[in-house]
Amino acid sequence: MAGTLEGRRVAILAADGVERVELEEPRKALDDAGARTVVLSISPGEIQARNNDLEDAGVFGVDELVSGASLDDYDALLLPGGTVNPDKLRMEPAAVQFVRDFVRSGKPVASICHGPWNFVEADVARGRRLTSWPSVRTDLRNAGAEVVDEEVVTDGNITTSRSPDDLPAFCERIVQEFARAPQSPGTGGTA
Repeated sequence: MAGTLEGRRVAILAADGVERVELEEPRKALDDAGARTVVLSISPGEIQARNNDLEDAGVFGVDELVSGASLDDYDALLLPGGTVNPDKLRMEPAAVQFVRDFVRSGKPVASICHGPWNFVEADVARGRRLTSWPSVRTDLRNAGAEVVDEEVVTDGNITTSRSPDDLPAFCERIVQEFARAPQSPGTGGTA
């Protein structure tokens, strides 16, 4: 996988309460494949990570604010989970718009665990085949998605996974899916 994503820029949209392993492991897989990952958030500084939603798990530095981010500057988007993280993001109009624009652009988007809540708020779940953490599935279904219980699902430009247990399959799939998409001119690649 080394070099598969060379020259690609991947946005990781997260806020306080992000599940550490769901940001850290996919980011490592993307970086190892040659991508340049950028943490976007709703506030500057650092975001507080969690383990199992309950335990402090350190912090991640914020590289850029989503309110100033341009879709043209990224080739793909990663939405990690954690219960609090997507709940905070869905209350921030700039984050919701960024997710909506990314999905509608056709560029690849990946989300795990509670992260697909972002698709509900951005109104992009309708007609999609998605998976998520069990407690999010009713919301996805009510938003018009076809919900399945599989370790990793790709429907068009959206890849979803259920939980940290699925990270090996999720990481492998997102590298494949992100590599398939054309590079954006704004990221140094050619469209």
